[in-house]
Amino acid sequence: MLYELIFPLGLLAAAQVGAYVVPRFGWEKMFLISGIPGILITFLILRLSESPRWLIGKERFDKAEEVIERIEAATTRRNLDPERDMAEIERRNADLYKGLQHKSKSSIKELFSPFYRGRTIVVWLLWASSYFVANGINNWLPSLYNTVYHLPLQLSLRLASISNVFSTCAVLVCALLIDRTGRRNWAIGSFLACGTLLAVLGVLGARNPWSVVALASSAYAVMGSTTVMLYLYTPEIYPTRMRAIGTGLATSWLRAASATAPVIVGMVLGWHGIAWVFLMFAGVNLVGLLAATRMTETTNRVLEEISP
Repeated sequence: MLYELIFPLGLLAAAQVGAYVVPRFGWEKMFLISGIPGILITFLILRLSESPRWLIGKERFDKAEEVIERIEAATTRRNLDPERDMAEIERRNADLYKGLQHKSKSSIKELFSPFYRGRTIVVWLLWASSYFVANGINNWLPSLYNTVYHLPLQLSLRLASISNVFSTCAVLVCALLIDRTGRRNWAIGSFLACGTLLAVLGVLGARNPWSVVALASSAYAVMGSTTVMLYLYTPEIYPTRMRAIGTGLATSWLRAASATAPVIVGMVLGWHGIAWVFLMFAGVNLVGLLAATRMTETTNRVLEEISP
């Protein structure tokens, strides 16, 4: 979760850069600026270690051991009971190797097997609903401030960046508390709080930009913590043999939601006005809330226990 904190920090930095660059040099220059991190990331990826679990699944045991040794050398924790923990580790490794020998291959069909079908549908709904709300709000706020409330462009961009400040704080709180509250309870609370804030804003009519700054930015921040938490939760509910397929298809729903949300917001805004935009977001939260109640709790559980 702390590593995922870089996501809202990146949005915050981009918002600040955009507020300065776009009014002075035009929006086209943002593409040039955005390309620089992409080039740097290419070199950073080359330094990433491969997953030991994946290497074991490919029977590359020496390479897996090498990666694990580097992890052990880097950790500062030395409060283990060797006899107790080695016995437990050997037992789990035996189960893991046995499981991988029988289940080394997977396909998209297994996502819809009786054991994983419910998880797959739930996590797809979570990704779609949370990102529909979060990215719909985040993408539209600058335009709403500028076109609906007729604020200057630079002020509109600055106000929109407040959402990213709130979101950064919310993700940090989530990172510190998620192992205490549990993934399921956090998601339920997030959808409930976000939906309530958006419903209140819609009922009040969103008559001035300051109510939008307070309520919509807070709603985005709350939902932003769940969108980031899903990057933690989704890989936990699938075993290594199908983790890439399961997580990849689940995250594709965030792309679909992020693409359709701005279009639908524009249509609702033109047909019914600004208040109905926030009421629509509140309605989508209900879908996410229902899905969250069916989540498989993964907190403080061993991966082999969660996903056989």
